[in-house]
Amino acid sequence: MAATVTAPPNDAIKRLLPWLVAVAFFMQSLDTTILNTAVPAIAHAMGVMPLSVKAVLASYTLSLAVFIPISGWMADRFGTRRVFASAIGFFTLGSVLCGLSTSLEMLVACRVLQGVGGAMMMPVGRMTLARTYGKADLVRVMSFVAVPSMVGPMIGPVAGGLMVTYLNWRGVFYVNVPVGLLGVYFVYRHLPDYREPQTRPLDFIGLVLFGGGIALLSYVLEVFGDHSLSGVEMLGLLALAALLLAGYGIRASLTAFPLLNLGLFKIRTFRAAVSGGFVARLGLGGIPFLFPLLYQIGLGFSPVQSGLLVLPQAIASLGMKTIMPAILARLGYRTVLVGNTIVVGLLIMSFSTVGADSPIWQIVLQAFLLGFFTSMQYTSMNTLVYADISGPQTGGASTIAATGQQLAISFGVAGAALIAAIFVPPEMHSHPDVIIHGAQQAFLALGLLTVLSSAVFLELRADDGADMSRHAAGPRLAAKQ
Repeated sequence: MAATVTAPPNDAIKRLLPWLVAVAFFMQSLDTTILNTAVPAIAHAMGVMPLSVKAVLASYTLSLAVFIPISGWMADRFGTRRVFASAIGFFTLGSVLCGLSTSLEMLVACRVLQGVGGAMMMPVGRMTLARTYGKADLVRVMSFVAVPSMVGPMIGPVAGGLMVTYLNWRGVFYVNVPVGLLGVYFVYRHLPDYREPQTRPLDFIGLVLFGGGIALLSYVLEVFGDHSLSGVEMLGLLALAALLLAGYGIRASLTAFPLLNLGLFKIRTFRAAVSGGFVARLGLGGIPFLFPLLYQIGLGFSPVQSGLLVLPQAIASLGMKTIMPAILARLGYRTVLVGNTIVVGLLIMSFSTVGADSPIWQIVLQAFLLGFFTSMQYTSMNTLVYADISGPQTGGASTIAATGQQLAISFGVAGAALIAAIFVPPEMHSHPDVIIHGAQQAFLALGLLTVLSSAVFLELRADDGADMSRHAAGPRLAAKQ
């Protein structure tokens, strides 16, 4: 049954809608990029090793992955407007609590609470866009929504560096408050309120099995190499995580209303976009965690300088959004995703050459190229998800895609920290040369993983997603094809 809307969006609301969704995306991207720059400062203030702060980053994305699966059900049950506005409000409250934290454990707990609100924003926002616009307009709208969200990565690193240098690291959380309050106001007044006339029951058992499984798996990745658990204990936790996830797989095949509709993976374009995107994001997800460690501890740059070195990546991402639809229309999803994934992986690996003697222009150039091709990667994967998805399947597809994205980022951060920790003894966590070496090895491993993920996109056909990309590029190109 199709979703109903209390008040169909008129042309004015349709023009405003992408901006409303972008407010939430901007706030999330701003929060993450500001926090990355503040990692060394937080480690110093909390009296812990810098690599230990990975828990602050990974706990948030893991919380997103656990609670995103119920976002579709929440939106169908209570309406997209109420859920989206409440999510922004909860995220803002969580940000305030993070700023008040006095220990690493408290900060991690508050990040989890913050993630509960953040879990509802991205999938519900995309769901609202997908239900408002036709497939011919979806690439254009998604690209537009991503443009304001790219402002977050542009402002975040520099703003975070300025706050850490001249104010306090707690300010990186308080900056969310005015954006969040404005977001709640405008979303509650103008967002279309889609909801289902009859809501399916919530798969609570599935939520426990799936959430417990990925939480345990993430925890093992986080503590691996810290020697806080024995090998037998970690193997036991891994076995339990696998058992819970296998139990969810069985549960999903037997229940009429599973938490995640795994049947969508029978659709080739959806399967390639989600599976390939998951592996690709494992490599890309750890990069923002590694950069501040490499720049600030390894190369000795200040937080402000570190933020400025990330800026070219965001600028390139912003520029790519304007030409992305035309590239997809000319080359097609298969060619773009296979070739671009390899390029992104090689660019990640190129950062293994960055050392104490590297000129600034080299780092800036590498960051710019990485941002350019990463932007192409994300836009292609995010829009391909909906290429062959029908209206009633939109909510489930958005939920699975968003869950996979956050899981990959969480595992990517944990994996990057794990690889770096293997080459960085605990007593050497403040030694620049050792940090540089550990980061270089992590870049090599993450880049190789990204290159290998290109194989997943080989199952795509040359014409997959053609309708979306052709119309998104404009009527002139659509007519030629």
